Amino acid sequence: MQIDKLKGQELDDLFEGILKLENLEDCYRFFDDLCTTNEIVSLKQRFQVAKMIKEGQTYQHVQDKTGASSATVSRVKRCLDYGSDGYHTVIDRLE
Repeated sequence: MQIDKLKGQELDDLFEGILKLENLEDCYRFFDDLCTTNEIVSLKQRFQVAKMIKEGQTYQHVQDKTGASSATVSRVKRCLDYGSDGYHTVIDRLE
């Protein structure tokens, strides 16, 4: 896991805080304060790319629908195939 290098109390505090969010409005307000608009757009785009790849969509279709670069699509695909299963966990739980 790449994130292992970042582990520590500060990151634990952030993730524990996220787990305390109770609804979508809480999420909107917290992430509005935490992230820039561009960061939120990037997170949203990567998640949409992951969902579409997991559904079996082609790279070209994913790029056309999300506006993601080929590098972003490839990186997300690599995470889906060889990552920590974070995308899989969340997408599966949403279904």
